[in-house]
Amino acid sequence: MASAPRLRVSKTLAREWLLFWLLIGPNLLLFGIFTYWPLVYNAYLSFVSWDFVRPSKRWVGLANYASVLGDDQFQTILANTIVFTAASVMMTMLLGLGLALLLNQPLRYRNTARAVLFAPTILSGAAVAIVWTYIFDPRYGLLNEFFRLVGAHSPSWLSDPHWAMPALIIVYVWKNLGYAVVIYLAGLQSIDRSLYEAATVDGAGAGDRFWHITLPGLSPVSFFLSVTSILSCFQAFDLIRVMTGGGPINATNTLVFHLYELGFVSFNAGEAGVVSLVLFLIMLVLTIFQVRMVEQRVHYS
Repeated sequence: MASAPRLRVSKTLAREWLLFWLLIGPNLLLFGIFTYWPLVYNAYLSFVSWDFVRPSKRWVGLANYASVLGDDQFQTILANTIVFTAASVMMTMLLGLGLALLLNQPLRYRNTARAVLFAPTILSGAAVAIVWTYIFDPRYGLLNEFFRLVGAHSPSWLSDPHWAMPALIIVYVWKNLGYAVVIYLAGLQSIDRSLYEAATVDGAGAGDRFWHITLPGLSPVSFFLSVTSILSCFQAFDLIRVMTGGGPINATNTLVFHLYELGFVSFNAGEAGVVSLVLFLIMLVLTIFQVRMVEQRVHYS
């Protein structure tokens, strides 16, 4: 008699597990096909010589790694990627925080200002790049006309190796600043107002309230923005492709653009696979570091 209830329980569990796999199985299958299989196949391509045309792939072992990592330009490209990412993320977050603090005040037309700031975020990166290419134009660009009006010398923004990277950073920050402002505004409005009231009663000044209440309260938002912004910068392509093409003299060439050049200009699938794998490992290590180290200092309450 005792075996009958056990049998019913077993059948119930079996039906639940069957239903579970029927529901989750297709999603796991699609996730594996479109996420994990490309990673595995890319790792395989990094060990072969293939031009996307010939059906056969020739095994070359570590030759692709030696060619890519031993290239003198690779260090420059890696340094460009780090500089672009670090400068863009820091400027976006600092300016975003400052504007969010300003727009969090009861100012007139602040809703209009928020909408204007956020508008570039939803624009196409290629369209933004085209507009800013005209703005930076040395002959009739709006920015250079402004410099002439004030009697200042205008640099050749996109053709000078010293100014091309700063120009790209300016455009990236302009396009993504509104997103950071909106996220920081949401974080500011989630901080308990009673904390500020209690601090004011205790005699805390504006600086003390900012350092001891606002910044700790915004730490989850800052952590989220830092992770997503770093990943976004490492994958930035459209601005570079349209505005500079990686030049001049590799001054704006980054890992993603180098990957594009190797894969879709030189048709070297093996070396492109190496760059892709290096980029993936860098982003993975940075993300793990942020989650393990930085998140320990995040205050969620």
